Amino acid sequence: MEETALLKRITVNPDILGGKPIIRGRRLAVEHVLAMLAAGDTTEVILDCYDWLEREDVLACLAFARRLVGRERYEPLQLNEAA
Repeated sequence: MEETALLKRITVNPDILGGKPIIRGRRLAVEHVLAMLAAGDTTEVILDCYDWLEREDVLACLAFARRLVGRERYEPLQLNEAA
């Protein structure tokens, strides 16, 4: 499935989770799925947790995150160490 089609699975509704990006209008935030992946959960584990969730939804979360990060510029924070 191409990225444009995947991203259509991510929606925003100000009445659901305060307008956070969610999956297909459901009360599951993209942020939550990304946190599960970052914690080491596999796609299979995530799919087992939500019976309505599809593999493409998890891929959509990753595509959404990539789009956001792709627009960011990273500059390392340099701290001056106290002498």
